[in-house]
Amino acid sequence: MSRVGKMPIVVPGTVKIDFQGAEVRMQGPKGTLTHRVPEGITVDVDGDRLHVRRNDETKAIRARHGLTRKLLANMVEGVSEGFRKVLEINGVGYRAEFKDGSLHMALGFSHPIVYPLPAGVSASVERQTVITLECHDKQVLGQAAAEVRRFRPPEPYKGKGIRYQGELVQRKAGKAMGGAAG
Repeated sequence: MSRVGKMPIVVPGTVKIDFQGAEVRMQGPKGTLTHRVPEGITVDVDGDRLHVRRNDETKAIRARHGLTRKLLANMVEGVSEGFRKVLEINGVGYRAEFKDGSLHMALGFSHPIVYPLPAGVSASVERQTVITLECHDKQVLGQAAAEVRRFRPPEPYKGKGIRYQGELVQRKAGKAMGGAAG
């Protein structure tokens, strides 16, 4: 039995769950999410707990058991509390601002970068160098954060660029001054 898959999911009272065939729909204060449960896996509600069970012991179904449980747990957390990613900008003259539903960033290029946020993602910028992204869908939030980071990933020599908060960037030594110039 999957260790992740057999754990029950505690559903807060603010989250409403509907089953429509193989689809699970969750609605909460932060939004609404749906997920299609794969064949061979059943989802049962027992009071305020959600149980994910597999109907078969084939390798494919065993592989999806824990995944389905974790996706449903992320949905419960997302519609009740939401998710947040914090990005930090390091570098002289690098800055960001949020206006008109998009991020406007100056990252050392000859032009400003404008990134329109996906639907459901909200952003705030503090001190022009800290970007906070929030969303009820963990996958959409992670994709948006990765796209913002991809504009200027942190480089290993000076550490300039956009990084996740708490991300450790391995630093490299620069050129060593050689003594024998011929």
